[in-house]
Amino acid sequence: MTLTTQVAATAALVVFEQARGRRLVREISALGGDPHAPGAQAVVGAVSVFAILIMLVTATTVAAAAAYLTWLVQARQNASPGAQTAPVLAAWSVPGVNLVAPPVLVYRLWWGSRPPADRHGRWVALLAAWWLSWLAVLARLTAVGDTDLTGLGPAELTVVALCALLCAATVRQITRIQTAGARPRPPARTGRVMARAVPRILAERGSAPQVHHARR
Repeated sequence: MTLTTQVAATAALVVFEQARGRRLVREISALGGDPHAPGAQAVVGAVSVFAILIMLVTATTVAAAAAYLTWLVQARQNASPGAQTAPVLAAWSVPGVNLVAPPVLVYRLWWGSRPPADRHGRWVALLAAWWLSWLAVLARLTAVGDTDLTGLGPAELTVVALCALLCAATVRQITRIQTAGARPRPPARTGRVMARAVPRILAERGSAPQVHHARR
């Protein structure tokens, strides 16, 4: 849900960028940063809309990050009871480390959840695609031009949506494995055998005193 709202907020920002962004940049540049310059009131509405959209994108991104980290901590504790939270926070917050450590952490979590062996290749491909799309988003956001407000366009929105979809897929894969492992297993065939054998054993034990008495 949080990823969906994040993508929706980003889409709204992209629409504003394409419809009004570059013209707004030129208008603000013409004002020279003076809020009392002639024509300043004409851009107040557009600037306010832009500010609201930025706050929405920020809020939904923070919510998605918080929800993801909460799930990640809980999933690690399910796979390894007593697992600490510090490695998760360090993997995502330490500069430089957060470019490599998160996918390694998620891979180890998947492996620690005891998945089926035949899904390893598909899991590695899914994890790699998710992380590469995330790095692509970061790379594009750091390359904002002077004529852009945010640097977001249809291509960037597509990558963001793809990244969110792949992230949700990784979460679903691990959650499904852990949930399947927590379900009670069906009774084995020995249960049926014991169900038939127990009455016979009890019947034989009940008739044993009669046989012993007859011999005496």
